Amino acid sequence: MSDELYRQKCTACRRDSPHVTGEEVARFKPELPDWELIEDVGIPKLDRAYKFRNFQQALDFTAAIGEMAESEGHHPKLVTEWGRVGVTWWTHKIRNLHQNDFIMAAKTDRVYQQHQEATTTA
Repeated sequence: MSDELYRQKCTACRRDSPHVTGEEVARFKPELPDWELIEDVGIPKLDRAYKFRNFQQALDFTAAIGEMAESEGHHPKLVTEWGRVGVTWWTHKIRNLHQNDFIMAAKTDRVYQQHQEATTTA
């Protein structure tokens, strides 16, 4: 996993903040191979599902992502089910993708990796 995106911090967005360009998507997306670029109600988004052995692990992961999102000031759509958490990133203010979304997707992957390591050693 590359650290280029993971090490960055989110920047505050305004309604006139630029969305990512096609060149930026082409540069960032290879660092996030498990994420899908989707379009939902005309808005481009990054989407991924994470798998867990049970509901408690999924719930713990959801809480960790919530804490991370709050600390960065950027919040995803989270759907928690038994053995699965869906995470979707996009920038609400610009109704599009911003570099922040790619940063947060990378951070989400890192949290998942840490949760997987913790559950295999427990």
